Amino acid sequence: MQIEPVVDSSFEYAFKFTQDEVQRFADLTGDNNPIHLDAEYATTTSFKKPIIHGMLGATVFTKVLGTQFPGFGSIYVKQTMEFLRPMFVETDYKAIFRIVSINEEKHMADISTELVDVVTNKVTTRGMATMINREKF
Repeated sequence: MQIEPVVDSSFEYAFKFTQDEVQRFADLTGDNNPIHLDAEYATTTSFKKPIIHGMLGATVFTKVLGTQFPGFGSIYVKQTMEFLRPMFVETDYKAIFRIVSINEEKHMADISTELVDVVTNKVTTRGMATMINREKF
């Protein structure tokens, strides 16, 4: 379903990560902090179990913005983020996007971005993306 990119239009995307995906992200980035990879170590932290890399969670932003909402042709200009709560493997999350403003002259839009734990309904990550898309804005 194609959503018209107008101010206040929104889009949601459901997702979860596996421990294998966390390991592959660590391998790709070189971030092998044991808080993400070692369950025994993680029990000694305030989280009590491994957490997902914050930037791995944020990859959902680029996936959706570049392929679904607003979609192909979108180019990132900026993304701000706040990491508010930890994310965990095999947990259901949803990404929520809402167009805050559009500058038609520059073909740009500001889009709010949030990751939400589906069970607790608490925001884990939030920010704002600025995108260019000559076909959509």
